[in-house]
Amino acid sequence: METPIHFTSSGLKLAGLLYIPDDLPAGQRRAAVVVLHGFGSNKDGGISMAASQLFAALGYITLRFDMRGCGQSEGQRGKVICLEQVQDTQAAIDFLQGRPEVDPERIGVMGHSFGAAVAIYTAGVDKRVAACVSTGGWGDGEKKFRKQHESDEAWKKFTDMMAEGRRRLARGETMMVPRYDIVPIQPGLRNQLAAGSITEFPYEVVESMYNFRANEVVGQIAPRPLLLVHPSKDTVTPTEQSVDLFAHAGQPTDLHLFANTDHFILGEGNALVIDLVTSWMQKNLPLA
Repeated sequence: METPIHFTSSGLKLAGLLYIPDDLPAGQRRAAVVVLHGFGSNKDGGISMAASQLFAALGYITLRFDMRGCGQSEGQRGKVICLEQVQDTQAAIDFLQGRPEVDPERIGVMGHSFGAAVAIYTAGVDKRVAACVSTGGWGDGEKKFRKQHESDEAWKKFTDMMAEGRRRLARGETMMVPRYDIVPIQPGLRNQLAAGSITEFPYEVVESMYNFRANEVVGQIAPRPLLLVHPSKDTVTPTEQSVDLFAHAGQPTDLHLFANTDHFILGEGNALVIDLVTSWMQKNLPLA
């Protein structure tokens, strides 16, 4: 069973769920995984739960939590600033390193979509991350947005929104932006969003994502292992984002593209994806 826990990040109380295997002998330490949710989601979203259940079944200590401003955590709701989420992830690592059941040298980070970009950035700047898994992630916010708003008309609408947001910021005002004006998701996939997902965000979030570049630090993960998993045709986060991350990464890095799946790849029950992640974790983050 998972146990509700709290830890602090920049003075804010963050809510999480910690799983410790029942078969863990007293006094033994084991590898752990931090699971990061996607854009404006929460720890109870489908991908976070699917990933946590997979890692728990493999015998890992698992922590999934709500980033600041999301779910049950403190912080201004919807203000999901990329570098602040990196700080939250590092605080989660601090928490796990303080647990007597956790081997502090074997803590992995797994993230999906926005969480994947945060996971990669965290692994790049924090050598405590022993292994990193990214599903549907991205490495260059500006290029990602340009592809997500691909037509000239869509790009003009997006950049006009950014211009207005910047004008209001200069006047000390905050402009709220609807979720799908930031990251378009086709209607058929919207049922994959977690209950309680945030539907509008302060403009500062857009600026933060636009300027966020995990590509600049992904090369610093090596020689620690990195797994990049992406649908071959992702209708939400452009597939080329993971390809570019691979090009910027050192070794050992594995990149796998999967057909017949879409953005919420780990939550679709795809046996090929699950088998790949399972074998990669067992090889690159041993339990003990």
